[in-house]
This record gives sequence, C-alpha cells and structure tokens, in this order.
Amino acid sequence: MDTESFKVLEYEKIKSWLAAYASSAGGKELCRNIVPSGDYDAVMRLHQETAEALQVQQIQPPPFGGIYDLRVILKKALMGSVLELDELRSVMSTMSSMRNMKYFFRDLMQDVPLLKSMARPIEVLGIVERHLKDTIDEHGNFRDDASPELRRITCELQTAQTRVKDRLSAILHDAVNQKYFQEAIVTVRDERYVIPVKQEYRNYFPGVIHDQSASGATLFVEPLATVELNNMVRQLGIAREQEIQRILQKLTAEIAKNADILADNCKILAEIDFVFARGGLAREMEAYPPILNRDGVVRLKRARHPLLQKDKVVPIDIELGSAFSILLITGPNTGGKTVSMKTLGLLALLAQSGCFLPAAPDSTLPVYRNIYADIGDEQSIEQSLSTFSAHTRNIVRIIEKAEPGDLILLDEVGAGTDPDEGAALARSIIEHFRTCHISVLATTHYAVLKTYAYTQPGIQNASVEFDLNTLRPTYRLLMGIPGASNAFSISRQLGLSQDIVQRAELYINEEHMHFDKVINALEQKKKDYEIKLDLLYKKEKEMTMLEARLREASEKIARSQKNILHKAREEANNIIRDARRTAEETIKSLKEQFDDHGVKERQKMIQDARNRLNEAYVQGYVPQNNSIGKTVRPSEIRNGDIVYIQSLAQEGTVLSVRDKELIVQVGGLRTTIKMNACTFIGHKKSKKDTNKVHIGASISRKSVEIRPQIDVRGMTVSEAESVLGKFIDDAVFTGLSKVLLIHGKGTGALRKGLQNYLKHNKFVLSFSFADISEGGTGVTIVKLK
Repeated sequence: MDTESFKVLEYEKIKSWLAAYASSAGGKELCRNIVPSGDYDAVMRLHQETAEALQVQQIQPPPFGGIYDLRVILKKALMGSVLELDELRSVMSTMSSMRNMKYFFRDLMQDVPLLKSMARPIEVLGIVERHLKDTIDEHGNFRDDASPELRRITCELQTAQTRVKDRLSAILHDAVNQKYFQEAIVTVRDERYVIPVKQEYRNYFPGVIHDQSASGATLFVEPLATVELNNMVRQLGIAREQEIQRILQKLTAEIAKNADILADNCKILAEIDFVFARGGLAREMEAYPPILNRDGVVRLKRARHPLLQKDKVVPIDIELGSAFSILLITGPNTGGKTVSMKTLGLLALLAQSGCFLPAAPDSTLPVYRNIYADIGDEQSIEQSLSTFSAHTRNIVRIIEKAEPGDLILLDEVGAGTDPDEGAALARSIIEHFRTCHISVLATTHYAVLKTYAYTQPGIQNASVEFDLNTLRPTYRLLMGIPGASNAFSISRQLGLSQDIVQRAELYINEEHMHFDKVINALEQKKKDYEIKLDLLYKKEKEMTMLEARLREASEKIARSQKNILHKAREEANNIIRDARRTAEETIKSLKEQFDDHGVKERQKMIQDARNRLNEAYVQGYVPQNNSIGKTVRPSEIRNGDIVYIQSLAQEGTVLSVRDKELIVQVGGLRTTIKMNACTFIGHKKSKKDTNKVHIGASISRKSVEIRPQIDVRGMTVSEAESVLGKFIDDAVFTGLSKVLLIHGKGTGALRKGLQNYLKHNKFVLSFSFADISEGGTGVTIVKLK
C-alpha cells in the first residue's frame, strides 16, 4: 500500500484515535503501525474479527487489565541479568492476564470462531506462574516464606531485631541515663539500631557514633552493649538478601527459559487488543460494516467524514466504478469538493484496515490495491507554497505506479497554470487513467472538463450543492449534475463592487453564461425530483403498512368464522345426541309393547329407527365447496326440497320458489337466497306408511356420520360413573361397537376412576387412549361387546 497519501488524507489521526481504544502497550503499537491491506481475503477476515469483537463487547469485554510490555524484560532475562522485583511483578501480572484471556474465550458461549482461534494458541505456564505467586504476595512484596531457608533466616532476623530493640529500650528507660538522651526513641543508621544522645554528653555515654543531626546537637550512638547484637542483625540481613537474590536468579532463569512462549503470548494479546480497539472505534463512530467487493464498485450512502463532528457534518452519497470509473466533482470554492474526495479516500483506508465505516449499513466499497492522492489544502500555508511543478511531479509519480484496481484522488487537476493549457492537460491526464481502467475521483473548475464528462463514456459529473438564495453551500453531493462556480454571486456576497462584477459579467462569453444557467436549472429540478421521490417513498410505506393491516384483519375474520362454524357444529351434534337418546328411549318403550310372537316385526321397526338416527348424525365438518350437491335448476326445484347453502355451510328446506330466488327454512331461521348461491341435495321424501314408528324428537338430516361420544369433564367420579353406565347401556342397545369417552387431562383422577369402572363393566370389551388428533390422553376409546 502506497503510504504517500496517508498524510493528505489524515490517516495518521485515525490511527492515533484507534490507539486510544487499545488497552495494552502492544495493542496501541499495532494501532499506530497499522497499514491498510490490499488483499480482499485479508480485509474480509479483518472485518469478521471486528464484527465478532462488537458481538462480545455487547455482553462483556475481555479481561485486558494487567498486561505489560515484556519485550525489554525478556531481553534482559535472556542476557543473564537478574530481574528486579518490580519486573517480576510485571511478568506475573501479564501471565495472569494470559491465563484469564485464554479461559475467557474458552468458556465464551457466543459464536466467535476467529477470536477463539486467536486465543487458543496462548500457552499457560502454570508452574512458572505458581513460582512467581509463591515469591510475590498480592501487594507486590517479596514473601518471607518464598523458600524454607528464607523463612528460617527471616525468623532469626526478627528475633535478633527484637533483642536489640529490647536492650536499647532498657537503656533508654534507665533513670540514670535519662539526661543523656535527646528523645527516648530507637532509630536506624547505617542499618544498625542506635539511640539519640545529646552532643554535650558524648563523653559520658560510651558507644559507636554513626551519624549526627543537621544542627549537630544530637549524635546517633550505638551503645557498646548492643554492638554484638547489631552485628548479628546485620549478618542475618546480609544472609536474607543473598537468599532473595538466589530466588530472583532462579525465577529469572525460568522466565528466560520460557521467553519465546511469553513473547508469542504477548503478541497474541496485542492482536486481540487491536481487534477490540477496532470494535471500540466502530461503536464511537456509530459505524457499520461495508459490503466489500472485487469489482471496483463504490456505493457509499450517508457517508460521514470520521474526523468531523457528527452533529455538524453533512452525510453524502458517492457512486463510482459501476457505469463509470471517473467521477468529476465541480462547484464553488468552500463548497465541500475536497471534503467529499477525502471522505472516499479515508473511508477506503479505514475499510481496508478492518474498521467499520460511518455510513449506512448497505454501503458498498471495493478493496483497492493502492490509493494515491494529490490534494492541496488551500487553507494551509505549507500547501499554499506548492507550485504547479510540485503537483505535476506528484502526478507523474502516480502515473508511473498506478494500475487497474487502484484509486486515484486528484484535487483541482491542472490548476496552477494557464487555464486553457491546464484544462487541456487535465483532460489528457484523466483520459489516460480512463483508458487504463483506473478509478479516479477528481475536482475541477474547468467548464471544458464538465462538457468532456458529458460526451465520453465511463465519466460522470457530480457537484456540491449550492443554495443561490443564501449563497451558501449545503455540502451535499449531487450525482450526475455538474456544478457552477458561482464566482460572481460569491464575489457580490463578499463585498466586491457591483460595477466591477457587472463589468466582469460582460467580459465572459454568452455560451459560458448559458452553461451556468443550465446547470443551476438542473440543480433546481434535481431538488424538486428528490422532494417528489421522498413523498412517493412515504406513500409507498403507508400503503405497505395498510396492506399488512388488511391482511391481518382478513386472517382474523377467517379464524373467527372457522371458530363460529366449529361451535355451531358442536351444538348441532349435541342436539342430535339428545334426540337420539330420546329416540332410543322410545324404541325401548315400543319394544316392551310387543309380545314374543312379534319378534321379527319388532326388530325390523327398531332397525328402521336406528337407520334414520344414523342418517341424522353429524361428524367433523361439511366441506365448504361446490362439490356438495348439484346445480339448482328452476324447472326441477319445488317446495320441501333440500338445498345446501354455501355461505352458511348448512342445509335448508325450500318453503317456496320465486323466480330465481328461494325462501329457505334453516333450523329456526327463514331466509331468501338466490338459486346460484346454493346447490340441490334432494327432493322431499314421501311420507312413510302410517304403521311406521314416529320418533319423539326433531332431527335434521346431515350428509356424514360420526362416532357417538360422551363428555363428562367437570363431573366427580361418582357422577361420571352414573352417567357413563346409562350411556353404555344405550350404546349396546343401539348396536354400537365403539364410543368415545371425553374426560379431559387435568390431574388424572377422573380418568383413573372411569378406567377402573370400565374394567368391571360387563359390556366393555377393551379401552385405550385416543390418537393425538382426537384428544390424546384426554379421550378414551371404549370398544363394546
């Protein structure tokens, strides 16, 4: 990747901003040294890592605390130098972070395969870490029990120190010696315990003088009586230091032995930190991942320059690389042309660094092999000193290196020399890049280039919007329309004399003036069309929502209709069931009226009654389609005929016929209906012989049969047994071989009680639970003998 463009695109500021979100020194260094990649697969992986980091950060950030840069420490250990206590503390803290990081990703429930694969190679050096913890306590101090020898020496040292202090305390509190002492305290000088003696009594108090106060009035004297005790303390202190050095040397050797592993672990921690820094930057910028492609297509939507304030920057849309590979941005100075160019260049660098973009989620960017820029900031004193030669030299360098798959940004191409020659040179440069199939975004004031873009394929005009009413730029980028320079309008606003401006307008040729007027008219029309498109979009959105509500209402009505029909059928079946029970009772009473000599006649009459009952019984539902019955013919229909009404999903009896309408009795309802809204079922049956049995119930005819059933839900076991016994008797008498017992699920007490009753009923052959479609364990199928 060419690094010359990083400065003018302010990429270094992005790197510093990114480093602020890293937690470790290694992570910050990676952020500051990042170079955008030109490899598509590598950039895709970087974006996947960033997406996984954002996913983890939403739940819980990784444990980055306590990570130190160990490179200098490891180098020192490898050279044989003994590490100091604070250096060992840094190593111990970092090793703890290595272990925490490994276990964090090992136990992480989220699906983040890339981050887990990064953390997996971390090697936990448990023995070394334990040795460090045995040597350094939680406060970072050297443990007195770091080794058995150190523990012994420390105990003896403490005992010796106590003896010295006790002896000195006895001397200080001796009444005979009170006048010799400045203060009754024990202090330390040259690592030996001493007491403060007044200068004038130095000859009266024998001992070794180790120091004196700044004023000279106090001498710090070691009494002769404690010299040997102090010598013992000093010897034990030296022995303790030697043991500590031995332990430090041993730990240093262990660290040096594992220096490569520790260095590799540190690199992994830095890389993970770098990934999460990208995630932190994305959250700060409110950024989204772009859709990457290999085709050189740019479709940035609502893109913001990341270094400008979010509440002040105007989002822009940029297209490049699909129908055209060259985009010429024109318009007045201070209108935002350069900012638009820098936005594309900087966002491309961000994307190829694995960072998300401050743009709409469906924005598209290619992965460029290189990004070149020749941009001069007119607000900068340094850039104002740039000459035409310097710009040309930079363009020459770009031409020599640029290849297909690169992006070139040219600010005010051809400026800084004679306008005619500069325009011709700019056109030639752009033409060279067009023929080489290299993507270019350039800014210009030259009208010749605006016309050139209209006449050549692969080149598109664009402009930064300028409000002629306020004479201020809006900073919006308008694709497909060249921009006018509006030099005269801006000059008037800045206070240039009206006479001078009018005279200048006379000097400009009529064709140029007409060109600017056409451009301004196009800009106004584009604004009008955008307003209309916005209204159409809102209308379309409202229509979509209305369609969804209507669809939901229709489905709700259909469900309600289905429920109503289901309840109606259940009520009809209940009526038929009661009628059947009444009929069976009638049959039973009739049976008792015949003597033994009329058995055959009695059985025939009973069977006739049963057949009529079976015809009247309903199961399930009647299919709601035109296949029931046949077309009603006016010449054949007459009073008393049975028809099927499709809208009601019920049968009815024809009461009268009027033209093409029928008056039909449906249950207790009388209605008028057109002939084409119903189908013919059958003619009214002729009356049977008067000797036939008349059932004492009103039973309506239906087209299909169902199995008899009894519902005892809500009853106690004793109540249900009584009802069930009567029901089984009737079913056996009727000749049924199978019935349904609906008892529900509940606690299961009713089911168990009734099944126990069925075991002892003499008419029951067997029983079992119904299929899941018929009620499962809430229904028992009873087979009768």
